[in-house]
Amino acid sequence: MTSEPGTEKRQFGHRARLALSPAEFQVMDDQAHAARTMWNCLHSWWQMMPKDKRSLAAADAAIRQARKDLDYLGKLPAQAAQAVLKTYFQAWKNCWGGRADAPNFKGRFRSVMSVDIPQGRDLQIKRVHRRWGMVNIPKVGRVRFRWTKDLPVGKTANTDHRITGARLVKDGLGWHIAFRITTLERTPQPHPGPEVGIDMGVSIPLALSDGNHHDHGRPPRLSDGTSDRDKWLSPDEKTKLLRLEQRAAHRKTFRKPKEKTSRRLHRTYDQIRALRAKATRRSIDWQHKTTTALAEQYGVIVVEDLHITNMTKTPAPKPDPENNGAYLRNGAKAKAGLNRSSLQEAWGRTVTMLTYKTARQGGTLVKVPAPYTSQRCSACGFLTPGSRETQALFVCKNPDCGWTGNADHNGARNVLHLYRIGHVAIPAAGRAVVRRTHGVKPVTAR
Repeated sequence: MTSEPGTEKRQFGHRARLALSPAEFQVMDDQAHAARTMWNCLHSWWQMMPKDKRSLAAADAAIRQARKDLDYLGKLPAQAAQAVLKTYFQAWKNCWGGRADAPNFKGRFRSVMSVDIPQGRDLQIKRVHRRWGMVNIPKVGRVRFRWTKDLPVGKTANTDHRITGARLVKDGLGWHIAFRITTLERTPQPHPGPEVGIDMGVSIPLALSDGNHHDHGRPPRLSDGTSDRDKWLSPDEKTKLLRLEQRAAHRKTFRKPKEKTSRRLHRTYDQIRALRAKATRRSIDWQHKTTTALAEQYGVIVVEDLHITNMTKTPAPKPDPENNGAYLRNGAKAKAGLNRSSLQEAWGRTVTMLTYKTARQGGTLVKVPAPYTSQRCSACGFLTPGSRETQALFVCKNPDCGWTGNADHNGARNVLHLYRIGHVAIPAAGRAVVRRTHGVKPVTAR
């Protein structure tokens, strides 16, 4: 693709829901299980082969032979099998580059069921109705999907604006198709909007330094103080979910050891999974709308460089001084509730959305170091113990200051101040380093 002056290539995805018959649904499930088995076979082959014989050509030959020897691997289209091989080798490249952990085996219930369609010309997309379109899926045939976005098909498609491939993904609501779209757009002009700092929390999901906080209107905790795992569901849906979970637990008691799960229990699990998927969809919808509004309003958005994996670790048990050989859980139950509430907010997904949406609007997303942003006073800059009295209240204990305000708002102001004085976390070689402008002191006048 040759870019014209003032234009840039942009790649994005569009997800649509498929309308499959029971037979087509079963074929897609078989292909997804074959793709997962192909990945596990590749990983086993990688571990058994010497390092000097791990090559793409040798792996490709092993895949071709496996498809001849194992009939159920033949259910997966040949191009989808090649996509599994390409994804596996790319996973190792990401590991060697420090961008991800080493690839591992995919479990039947832990991994997402998916099948890749690497070439866009195999899709043969056509719009047949105002709300429906048709797409060709290898070894399945023509399938309907929900048409909710104008796609570059037919006369509107060219070398600069086209669909390059797709990926079939299954969740609790069924099978979806995610189109990979490449388009040529004009380079956005620098965004003239103001700067803003964002503190991501649990009580207030997105607290802004200018006071324009964004809340999804769903309390993170129940009346008894425990975290609300199903806050994105309505009261009727919560009641239904509780009834389904009780029914599943009751039916599970009748299953003998090493006995297959009954169809009734499978159906109950599917209903539970559908409600969970509905809650996730509502959460993602709120994040998309909120991040779009932020990217359109602000020119520079500053967030904390959070290491969510380290933040949500279970605390290590400590030795019990009264009982030799025993260990204390060290508040593991309370930490588990906090971890659940933190993971529900999906802060990493929010930052990912802000990253590409600010770039599309001509803005900038900046990360600053996260330590002590919620404990330092944003008015005087002093770090005084006990200033954060509660989860929502911050009272500066500095006798010369005494600033009082919302704790999340205080953290957002500190986040913006770190950017203005030059404290920026710049990713380098897979790690975050702190860089400060020369001649600027860590604490300056607010």
